[in-house]
Amino acid sequence: MSAGVRAWARDLRLGLRLSVTGGASAWTRTALTTVGIALGVVILLLAASVPQVLQGRGERDDARSIFGASVEERGEHTLLVRGAGTEYHGERISGVEIQPDAGEKTTAEPPPGVSEIPAPGEIVVSPALARLLDSSEGELLAERMDDLRRVGTIADEGLLGSQELYYYAGVDDMAEAGALRIDSFGQPQGDDELHPVLVLLILVIAVVLLMPVPILITTAARFGGERRDRRLAALRLVGADSGMTRRIAAGESLVGAVLGMALGGLLFLAIRPPLATISVSDTSTFVADITPSPPLALLVVLAVPLLAVGTTLFAMRSVVVEPLGVVRRSRDRPRRLLWRVVPGVLGLGLLALMLNGDFSGSDIAVVQAVAGVTLLLIASTALLPWLVERVTGRLRGGPASWQLATRRLQLSSGPAVRAMSGIMVAVAGATALYMLFDGVREEDMTPTHADLDRAQVEASVSTGDRETVGGAVDELEGIPGVEAVLPYHAFYVPVWREGAEGAVDERTEIVVAECSVLVELAHIEDCAEGEVYDAPPEEDFDIVRPGTGDVVGLHGGFGEELTGLDGLWTVPETREVEPRDSPSGMSTRGLLMTSEALDGLWPEEGTASLLLRADLSDRDTMERIRNVVADLPDGDARALVNERISSQLEGIQTWMIIGASGVLALIGGSMLVTTLEQLRERKRLLAALVAVGARRTTLGFSVLWQTAVPVALGIALASSVGVVLGAMLMSLVRIPLGGWLAFLPMAGAGAGVIALVTVGSLPLLWRLMRPDGLRTE
Repeated sequence: MSAGVRAWARDLRLGLRLSVTGGASAWTRTALTTVGIALGVVILLLAASVPQVLQGRGERDDARSIFGASVEERGEHTLLVRGAGTEYHGERISGVEIQPDAGEKTTAEPPPGVSEIPAPGEIVVSPALARLLDSSEGELLAERMDDLRRVGTIADEGLLGSQELYYYAGVDDMAEAGALRIDSFGQPQGDDELHPVLVLLILVIAVVLLMPVPILITTAARFGGERRDRRLAALRLVGADSGMTRRIAAGESLVGAVLGMALGGLLFLAIRPPLATISVSDTSTFVADITPSPPLALLVVLAVPLLAVGTTLFAMRSVVVEPLGVVRRSRDRPRRLLWRVVPGVLGLGLLALMLNGDFSGSDIAVVQAVAGVTLLLIASTALLPWLVERVTGRLRGGPASWQLATRRLQLSSGPAVRAMSGIMVAVAGATALYMLFDGVREEDMTPTHADLDRAQVEASVSTGDRETVGGAVDELEGIPGVEAVLPYHAFYVPVWREGAEGAVDERTEIVVAECSVLVELAHIEDCAEGEVYDAPPEEDFDIVRPGTGDVVGLHGGFGEELTGLDGLWTVPETREVEPRDSPSGMSTRGLLMTSEALDGLWPEEGTASLLLRADLSDRDTMERIRNVVADLPDGDARALVNERISSQLEGIQTWMIIGASGVLALIGGSMLVTTLEQLRERKRLLAALVAVGARRTTLGFSVLWQTAVPVALGIALASSVGVVLGAMLMSLVRIPLGGWLAFLPMAGAGAGVIALVTVGSLPLLWRLMRPDGLRTE
């Protein structure tokens, strides 16, 4: 081993010893550094777990899939299956109905997580669904599913997440139309290829969520710098040179980094079970999935100590530690602006180079976009110290608390700026992210054309039986909150042109309802019972427009000759009307009439739709509606909405909310630790000011101003950078610019976090302003 390596090892060991045997001051510094680094490590380990979370969900989803290679022939090992489900209090409850072709003699394998295929009338549910059904909260859902006998629960391998609401139900009346025949579960579905715009959105989310972490770690590594320098000065007195002091300081920071990683690992293990119980937008996971990828975990283990040690050595570049306890900093020079804007210019340049073409999502485009976003965010943090120095250097006068605060910032604004950097990156990145997300959402939004002033709920059933539907209407009208029910029946029927008797292959649609409902489906000014109205179909409709004298087969007859059929109805004279979008946004075409126009006949097969005017402020009203409709064949009810977005975008939004909330919480925790450390460093100063007559409230407000000034400047700068970055990203993917006020929510959230941190530090502030703070040894 060379002499240089031995010297490094010796000095590092001494630094390690000083950090754990240097008394209360050293212990406090090590503890605060440990906590600060631990919070950053938690974020990194959670980020490193994302690949495993996604892989686990994907594998379980593939394993239970009913799609893919279906079979044609029935057998003892084949099953008829179809997707099923309902909604309850805004949460989607999904499931699969199963009917073995061989009945009880089936040899088919059950789905993953289920020991045996449920018999007709039986249901196997997920643990989360079982808890919901057994709770008072799920009383109406239990009523909806009371015709199914619960016989077991689905194991973890059959679920996407611990909080998923899922079930398998056995049936014996499944029609082959609309069902799949399979011989096993587990057809690989393949990954849905993401649109390049969504790829860019995910990349920005990743950068925004991860960039504050190195800032948290480097800030924590600089805790207690002034006290450490005084200890190092004592070592200079007994013969240590400047190189030794830097290596000893590196050893001290290494202890905090290693302990921080250990504590971060323990915190990560501790929060895994609670995280697995959280469901956001119907998305959850399992504890076993929250496991860091080994390569990424190794990267964290290596990077955190190197970052902590590197930060310490970098911080000491302008410090000269001399004997006799004298610490002399190199002469302060005004911060230079030029190098601070270079990253921003490079970032804008990288993004600007991509504006001439469409963002393709290729590897090169991804790297270029990530680099551009990262450089712009780095520029925002680099500009803040210069901005604070320039602004505070021009502040003069004011109350005593204001003068104390501004003078402190003029002498040393570094700690306050470092505490603000993490929030700055979060605000700038989130502002750009929300601008991009709102633009993508606007482009992806699909209007439903529903008119919520005319109806709020639509229900559909696969039966045209008047008595069945009429009974449901009576039940629905008795539900509190339901003001009116507007039912109408729709039938696809064969049409024989006047004089034709051969086989028919043409069809039309007839809609039967009361006049109060027909006026909602077409522009009918004076509806009368017994009249027939013709709403002409558009060219792309697969129905014909029958004329007077044409014959309609109300009892079927597709592909058959007219002779010998019953249930025939001759089209009378009709009145042409202009179609009107129904309250649900759908256009109804064909022949519209009241039941009297059918001369006592009624079609055999059809469907029914029910439009409801209801007050949904009580969320149980919607569930009671669903309970009534669920008793009808293939009954389904849904609340009408004005617009819909894709499931992919909803999933990205879900993970964005989860990540942003977690990062803001951890940044707040790290800032609190940083603020407490800054107050501890100023203990003697605060106590001295109180001892000479300074009022506690004056000192309290001075600390508040010291936080508020960098916060105001930082949020203003971050919002500006975020808006510029957001506009660049929107231009990159050809989205119209907008959302210029997207910075307000994140700026407010950032300011709120800082306000909470300030309030949390007040108890320590009052305690430090006591006379015993002057005591020394």
